[in-house]
Amino acid sequence: MKKMLGTSLLTASLLVSGATAATAEAKPTLGPHGYGSLKLGMSLEQAKATGTIVRKKSVKEGRCTGWDLKNFPTAKDEANVYISSKRGVAAIFAGKKVKTPQGIKIGSTYKQVKAAHPRMKKWADSVWTAKVPGNKKAHYTFYFDEFDTKVVAFGILLDKQDCNLAY
Repeated sequence: MKKMLGTSLLTASLLVSGATAATAEAKPTLGPHGYGSLKLGMSLEQAKATGTIVRKKSVKEGRCTGWDLKNFPTAKDEANVYISSKRGVAAIFAGKKVKTPQGIKIGSTYKQVKAAHPRMKKWADSVWTAKVPGNKKAHYTFYFDEFDTKVVAFGILLDKQDCNLAY
């Protein structure tokens, strides 16, 4: 009886841990083509059809309208998705706990980002860019704290976008 109970508990714990691992693996990453079902270059209609975004009426950058990922709302005058009428989804910025396929997230160190993207280039003070592995039409923009030690924000952007976003 004890052996049977022990086997049942072991089986149950494996099932639970397996489900947890599967759930963890299912979390979308930012890159190489977008975030989950939301992809760079999608038209506004296609992006809305994913059900992952909501309009931010007060946000506009260049020719682009601002949107939020439903799971990661931003402050009133901010957005984390920018959609161009000409180029479609042009930029997606990460929410908390979102990672790139290389494991980079908000809070990653400069050293970690440099190891994942050895050819990254400085664009401005505390702003670095790197090509997205697996997507020739996009790049990451990493915003670091004032000492270039930790990532405070990052996004994936089309190389050719008309949103007037810094990259």
